[in-house]
Amino acid sequence: MSAFLDIAAGAALLREGKLCAFPTETVYGLGADATDADAVLSIYETKGRPRFNPLIVHVADLAMAKTLAEFPPLAERLAEFWPGPLTLVLPAKPGNGLADVATAGLDSVAIRVPNHPLALELIRAAGRPLAAPSANPSGRLSPTTAEQVVTGFEGRVPVVDGGPCRSGVESTIIRVDGGRLIQLRAGALARSDVEATIGQAVELAPKDSAIAAPGMMLSHYAPSAGVRLNTVPEAGEAYLAFGDAAGFTGPTRNLSPSGDLHEAARNLFSMLHELDASGAAMIAVAPVPMEGLGEAINDRLERAAAPR
Repeated sequence: MSAFLDIAAGAALLREGKLCAFPTETVYGLGADATDADAVLSIYETKGRPRFNPLIVHVADLAMAKTLAEFPPLAERLAEFWPGPLTLVLPAKPGNGLADVATAGLDSVAIRVPNHPLALELIRAAGRPLAAPSANPSGRLSPTTAEQVVTGFEGRVPVVDGGPCRSGVESTIIRVDGGRLIQLRAGALARSDVEATIGQAVELAPKDSAIAAPGMMLSHYAPSAGVRLNTVPEAGEAYLAFGDAAGFTGPTRNLSPSGDLHEAARNLFSMLHELDASGAAMIAVAPVPMEGLGEAINDRLERAAAPR
């Protein structure tokens, strides 16, 4: 079987309980039928992912989401961001049919409607919700192209090729807790944009919170090389720049020469992949402002630099 599949072939695999990677606007996901426990287990096995780490369930629309989770009024308002890079952690609806392993046994479900035509077409063609973490070995850099999926899994995982991902970092994850909104993971939807639209503050979950959603492990999204943050490169190091990168002659990628945080988020994982492939043992990273999408970028960089 070719590593690259069309929608019909990918949907057929998913209905058979097999895996198929697919594009979203954020990163590529490693998809399986979220109602099939064996299929979901194969995600954990293929990624080498800890089974206490829950998965995001991808659905085609709000109507499908409401068959899986309870939607209080505040969640209904947040769903106005769908399709889009926002995952909601909501109380699981009793008898929703999801495999327990998809939610890591929690009484909540992480759910979203991706904003990518091929992802939505695949979900509809498969006819079921898809559990889909990022399509990479656990803890490593997330893939933003189909080729990175194929390389990361050495050709063992078929993929629907949708070209480069637009956002380049994973979805923002927010838990709805009564009248409170708690951000569990910064992502491609800026917290400030959510606050401006909803008209209330979004709290930040403490960094040592119990894992209730993907992307909360302290060491994650890591290249093989070491990572040093908020610095300039030393001899022999690669450099991930932001803004002015003049004067450095080693392996260099610039997230955004103009200082555009949207461009930087889109380039983050791909450029880390490229610098990792340079053979440098250490990647020095320039400071990135902690505002807007800079919150998500710095979150990923901090987890990449954490002790492994």
